[in-house]
Amino acid sequence: MIFIIALVVILLFVLWGAFAPGQLAEAADRTFAFSIVNFGWFYLMATLGFLVYALYLAFSRFGSIRLGSDDDEPEYSTISWFAMLFSAGMGIGLVFWGVAEPLSHYMTPPEGAESGTADAARLAMRYVFFHWGLHPWGVYTVISLSLAYFQFRKGYKGLISSAFIPLIGEKLVTGWLGKLIDILAIIATAFGVATSLGLGTLQINGGLNHLFGLPSSIASQIGIIVIVTVLFLLSATTGLDKGIKLLSNLNLLIAIVLLLFVLLMGPTSFIFDTFTLSLGGYLQNLIAMSLRLTPFTQGTWIGTWTLFYWAWWIAWAPFVGTFIARVSRGRTIKEFVLGVLLVPSAFGFLWFSVFGGTGLHLEMFDHIELAKAVKEDVTSALFLTLEQLPLGNVIAVIATLLIITFFVTSADSATFVLGMLSSDGSLNPSNKVKITWGILQSSIACVLLVSGGLNGLQTASIAAALPFAVILVGMCISLQMALREDDRSRVHREKQLRLKLKKILEEAE
Repeated sequence: MIFIIALVVILLFVLWGAFAPGQLAEAADRTFAFSIVNFGWFYLMATLGFLVYALYLAFSRFGSIRLGSDDDEPEYSTISWFAMLFSAGMGIGLVFWGVAEPLSHYMTPPEGAESGTADAARLAMRYVFFHWGLHPWGVYTVISLSLAYFQFRKGYKGLISSAFIPLIGEKLVTGWLGKLIDILAIIATAFGVATSLGLGTLQINGGLNHLFGLPSSIASQIGIIVIVTVLFLLSATTGLDKGIKLLSNLNLLIAIVLLLFVLLMGPTSFIFDTFTLSLGGYLQNLIAMSLRLTPFTQGTWIGTWTLFYWAWWIAWAPFVGTFIARVSRGRTIKEFVLGVLLVPSAFGFLWFSVFGGTGLHLEMFDHIELAKAVKEDVTSALFLTLEQLPLGNVIAVIATLLIITFFVTSADSATFVLGMLSSDGSLNPSNKVKITWGILQSSIACVLLVSGGLNGLQTASIAAALPFAVILVGMCISLQMALREDDRSRVHREKQLRLKLKKILEEAE
């Protein structure tokens, strides 16, 4: 029933986007604008709260609790684990925005700074760190930790609704309310994946156009979707241990090669200086940025960038959280939180320092008009930057390959998650279910690209973040209740063990 209802809702939105793309986009924009204007404060408070709660859990008495039974060992090596959560979380976004976002902020800076100045560049890098750092991974941490705990520690089904059993009881979870939560999770995931397939296709088309002159046309984009679909379905049918794991490791390797090349061939000293300055500014202003709104000036920058990102991360949380939970069995809460929060954030900081720093250096000191090119076509930013470096065309081919592998891994992971959510939380959904979702996602992306309804669906998926933010708050409360009960049981067991030991020693005397 959950699968059918979710499928019907998804198809209705797709038909809306296909036959009336302008109307869908307008309705989605109004809904999103309403949520930002009236609940922007809630997005900021909730996202900061998720980060604080995640850090609290890592260093609390619950940090030693294992996500599984007490003698479980991690299912995947630390490197493969990092690679998988990084690839599913935001890998392709780093490639897409690595150069483009710092340059966008440089030309339209926050906090009233003057465009195109050194101050604008400092703020650009600081806010890039902010948008891609601890806060989004804080969102992913609380949902994935909650799912992993209830799934592997408590033995519940791998569904979003299962995390609410301590809070609202099993009767409501198995009833209409639990089904509503799971349906919303499937719809949010499907919308996000469909729009990412479409946007990722546009980016791949942009790279192939830059390198080989492939026309930027609907025919080219549909061809790319067909090829990528075949690739990610082949990966999906090989299982989690082979397909996604191997692709994630390959992603990480290619990303590191690309990162090191640009670091060494680009303005190396400038990059390290930029990293140090931006990290210091980010840490120093973390709380102020986290709660910054502009009610007295009525500025729109926060809504356009920060609140958009916070809604985007929350909308993606069901997909990323479910996947990270699936690959995290056997880790302690402290290990999980610090791993999910700190490692991807640190890699993101370094990535933006290398690519964003190189882009800013070319713009500010070499007087290459990258910012103007970004304004005209965001997908060109990375390739125009690489062009300025030695062996630029060779490294651009590697960058395109990285985009494709990230794209395939994200689609593969999403297909796996949709299979789990529509198979009653099965840890290993059947190939039939995964193939069904994979073909459906690609078909939706094709229809929306042809009709021009892609941006409308993207905005609709982000607008759905508001109710899911409320669900995430409920998950945190439910998790806290379960952890306290778990801790009480542990203390009781230890007390009983000490009493038994004391009794044995007294009898021995």
